[in-house]
Amino acid sequence: MRIPLLAVGCTLSLVTSSSGQSVVPGDRPAGRLHATRSAPVARHGMIATSQALASAAGLKVLQDGGNAIDAAVTAAAVLAVVEPPMNGIGGDLFAIVYDAKTKKVYGLDSSGRASHRATPEEFARRGLTAMPEYGPLTVDVPGVVEGWSQLLARFGTRPLAVALQPAIGYARDGFGVQEIAADDWQEAAPRVARDPAAARTFLPEGRAPRSGEIFRNPNLARSLELIAKDGRDAFYKGAIAQAISADMKARDGLLDLEDLAAHQAEWVEPISTSYRGVEVLEMPPSTQGFVALEMLNIMEGFDLKAMGHNSADALHLVTEAKKIAFADRAAILADRDFVPKATLARLISKEYAAKRRPDIDMRKAASSASLDFAGRDLGDTIYMTVADGAGNVISLIQSLFDSFGAGIVAGDTGIALHNRGAGFVLTPGHPDRIGPRKRPLHTLVPAMLLKDGKPWVSFGVMGGDNQAQAHAQVVANLVDFGLDVRDAGEAARMRHVVSRLALESGIGADVRRELTARGHVLVDGRGLMGGYQAIQIDPATGVMTGGSDLRKDGLAIGW
Repeated sequence: MRIPLLAVGCTLSLVTSSSGQSVVPGDRPAGRLHATRSAPVARHGMIATSQALASAAGLKVLQDGGNAIDAAVTAAAVLAVVEPPMNGIGGDLFAIVYDAKTKKVYGLDSSGRASHRATPEEFARRGLTAMPEYGPLTVDVPGVVEGWSQLLARFGTRPLAVALQPAIGYARDGFGVQEIAADDWQEAAPRVARDPAAARTFLPEGRAPRSGEIFRNPNLARSLELIAKDGRDAFYKGAIAQAISADMKARDGLLDLEDLAAHQAEWVEPISTSYRGVEVLEMPPSTQGFVALEMLNIMEGFDLKAMGHNSADALHLVTEAKKIAFADRAAILADRDFVPKATLARLISKEYAAKRRPDIDMRKAASSASLDFAGRDLGDTIYMTVADGAGNVISLIQSLFDSFGAGIVAGDTGIALHNRGAGFVLTPGHPDRIGPRKRPLHTLVPAMLLKDGKPWVSFGVMGGDNQAQAHAQVVANLVDFGLDVRDAGEAARMRHVVSRLALESGIGADVRRELTARGHVLVDGRGLMGGYQAIQIDPATGVMTGGSDLRKDGLAIGW
């Protein structure tokens, strides 16, 4: 039987979206422009991660009486097991924490440093004129385990041994691989296959596991059990450290026991700017957080709301602001010990933004500068956030940098080691030039928005150099266009990569034609926009609303 699309006498009504556009509601009761599902709302706690198993593990911690930091570490550990292309305990971690007791915000930098033997002269002796992208020379000290330990020691209520139990179970007993993770796994499989230990660990049948298949990593389970038993020292001074050091020595790498034993995370002050009355918090160098702040300061001088959401004017403005900020990133971003505080303060000041705005021609795209690192930092990362009923909030990001990091698994540990050292340069005089015990340029940037000093939105968008420009778009979506926390992440985005402007399909043909006329070279944006997770907190009631990006396999859930 043929069913008519509209019954006789019925009228197909239009609704107005939060950005002022008329849309056809279709078969979605809410009739929203961007939404694919309703956003979860809760009073006692909320978690948003890129994998449902991690969100479920964190939610259980909240329901069992743990706080947001306890839940975050448990979920982050599960993510390190169930999303191995993107992250693991062989990578780095950054976090921004709002502590309800002190009513203060804290930043944690648990990025690793290069080996004490990583001198420019050593790389020259090996005949290298540029940093390799993969392999043992790109492996710095992993910071994730130290980061978990520090978070729990300062703000948690549960020991690391308890927090790791769900992750240990998934590594030992196995888990069903989700679709997007399976696709990422398959894409990285040829590089993983080149390392025998990595292939044994992550390609157990000579191939990447497919969606729905069960994957186990018993060696990683044993490593996590050692950490649960002996704490972070098992990783940095004990049996795991010895295994990593021995593996690096066998590969003629530089990292050794001395480097691992010396690692300590650092508590730092987040950097910030105001954007139309909202305080935007980012992490300081060696991360690219200042780039998002610089972009927003430039954008604040334009009336984005009048331009229209994802209009040619709005997308052109974001792109041109990005070019200015990324040129500054290329010039100064490095280990914060090598970035003058006065320089950083100037770049995120309103005065500097006012001076740079005239450089933007709204009728024409500026040519892209040649950047040392642009185009190499596409990024493979997880971002997650948790809030609890007491008012604690954490915005956390951890990464291996590239898919499966350096493409190396350390012996029988089951641990993929990151390739964050690829973020260094060998250019004499550059602040990011490799050096002993130095941190490389980092792309990892958790974020938080405050209103009247209290968390309003905790969010992040993984994906290399996408992160800073996506942060700017998300903030504009929330503040300028009034989108809710879910729509702000699900709306179509742009990403400028070197000299190309990647757009998602939700950006229309008329806008594309106008951008092309202004000199932008457009490319397909599918797979380039990273993954967004967020929690919005009502300042009056404390009610939490979650957002989890449709571009990932994730879940925002509360209770």
